[in-house]
Amino acid sequence: MLIDIKVPTFPESVQEGEVATWHKQVGDQVSRDDLLVDVETDKVVLEVVAAQSGVLVEILKAEGAILLSGEIMARLDSSASASTEAGNSTAVKDTASEPEIEGDIAAASPAARKLADERGIDLAAVVGSGKDGRITKEDVVNFVPAQLAPAAPEVVSAAPAVPVAGASALTLNAGERIEKRVPMTRMRARIAERLLDVTQTTAMLTTFNEVDMHRIMDLRSQFKDQFASVHSGTRLGFMGFFVRSAVEALKRFPLVNASLDGSDVVYHGYQDIGVAVSSDRGLVVPVLRDVDQMSIAEIENKIAEYGGKARDGKLSIDEITGGTFTITNGGVFGSLVSTPILNPPQAAILGMHAIKERPIAEDGKVVIRPMMNLALSYDHRIIDGRDAVLFLVAIKDMIENPAKILLEI
Repeated sequence: MLIDIKVPTFPESVQEGEVATWHKQVGDQVSRDDLLVDVETDKVVLEVVAAQSGVLVEILKAEGAILLSGEIMARLDSSASASTEAGNSTAVKDTASEPEIEGDIAAASPAARKLADERGIDLAAVVGSGKDGRITKEDVVNFVPAQLAPAAPEVVSAAPAVPVAGASALTLNAGERIEKRVPMTRMRARIAERLLDVTQTTAMLTTFNEVDMHRIMDLRSQFKDQFASVHSGTRLGFMGFFVRSAVEALKRFPLVNASLDGSDVVYHGYQDIGVAVSSDRGLVVPVLRDVDQMSIAEIENKIAEYGGKARDGKLSIDEITGGTFTITNGGVFGSLVSTPILNPPQAAILGMHAIKERPIAEDGKVVIRPMMNLALSYDHRIIDGRDAVLFLVAIKDMIENPAKILLEI
């Protein structure tokens, strides 16, 4: 019996998707729940699995094809076997068939071959991460030639770094002036569109402050091992303290937690905080929901979970949708100060930065303290400067006096 493999139903905020990678090819035996294809939208990558066991007999949408909700991508014969279909595979519709290529290169997807050809990359040098070592488009995107590969850096954060698009595309010799044109991914194009829209449709303003981190750092150093032991290995970081501080500050200044809908200001009686995470597909903002009911350990554990999902492209649309406030940490990449851009329809975003030792005046004396710059960008159409400044001061006060976070004062 032929079974249609259809595009998943997209939410209202997603109009269309694109075939990213086929993990099965025509004639392959498929077991129930096997991963068939990745569908990339402007928000997440959706995995489509087999509803029944059988043989994949037809692929209607090749890699790179644009998809709409409910479209048929392929067909599966639940009554066929791999052996019977192997001999008939030449009679099957060949929309996504692959040319015969010698050696290991034959284990590359069509999209991977096309991109490798555009970038001048020898597929024999690329290590495949797909099933049975198959080279995917992502493998080509992330490929760095041996002569260009940097030494392994010291790990400073659990957040994955973002590779520069097209950086692996060029192998330059002295005196050469080569250019390569690489199209944006669907997600990157959507990010660019949203960022440009924010700058044109909001009255964004940023206020800055600095925070002395020495008490938080002392607290973390004193209890991090015990914390990990009690909470099943959960790492005690700084983000949990900042999230909890933001929750308390948002309760005091509800306008910072609001959003603008036309001419209406929507006040949210809950705190759903997005934490910006870098992935190789771009910046994503998974949301911690009802954070006021979460402990620091639960916050840290959830952030670590989201970081892993972002790195593997496993975040669901529900996990990155919504949110009433966002926190982003450019400090993990070394940023000393920056202006974070709003995540609409939210009215504010908090930016954390690198911790640097600096001389400051304390009780009439000059002392060396680990200091962090904080930035709060906000929509001046609904948030006045007074509320924004006092909100940031409240976070500074709680971070510099961690007991206030626990006492909620």
